[in-house]
Amino acid sequence: MDAALSGPAAVATIVGVSLVTIGWRVRRAPSAAWGGRPDGLLAVALVAVAAALLLGMGRVPSYRHGPFRLYAGDVHGDENSQQLTDPYTFTHVTHGVLLYGALALTAGRAPLMLRALVAVAAESTWEVLENTDAVIRRYRAATIAQGYDGDSVVNSVGDIAAAALGFALAATLPAGATIGLAVALEAILLVWIRDDLALNVLMLLWPLDWVRAWQSSG
Repeated sequence: MDAALSGPAAVATIVGVSLVTIGWRVRRAPSAAWGGRPDGLLAVALVAVAAALLLGMGRVPSYRHGPFRLYAGDVHGDENSQQLTDPYTFTHVTHGVLLYGALALTAGRAPLMLRALVAVAAESTWEVLENTDAVIRRYRAATIAQGYDGDSVVNSVGDIAAAALGFALAATLPAGATIGLAVALEAILLVWIRDDLALNVLMLLWPLDWVRAWQSSG
């Protein structure tokens, strides 16, 4: 699809919309839990804005060469990052866990649902940023995702939902169980697909040839 919106403009838009939404929410109920339908609707609205921006950036709505599927398991196939979920979806569950931990440390007195809204805003912003041409080129150059052409909009929405799930699990489970879950997800992915969130970040920021060779040999 042709892009009607540049990546920097889309990122600036989702950041601005997120800040306005969270600011309005804080002014509306600065210390109240609020929660329920109002916070849920705000979160859905942010996801809808992110989806619209992704479409404007030229990302495809869903997989173009076959039927819609809930899950695609081949990380080297052309359905990866195009169907609703794939093995990398589990890294977004870990995103949610980490966002919960970061917000608990920095804004622990804020109502839980407000922190959840901030987490959805952060993940929505990442999905838009991740699908800019600059980041896509970086993935191709530095990681094993050499054929990566961005996520479908459906996949990005699935990733945001996975992060929200991770946040909810972290808010519900004891701290030890939450840490154990995050470690287990990373270890399982490392054995399963030779990639996980930690390696993904490492290879984006500081690519190592021997790591890429090991990943490619799997």
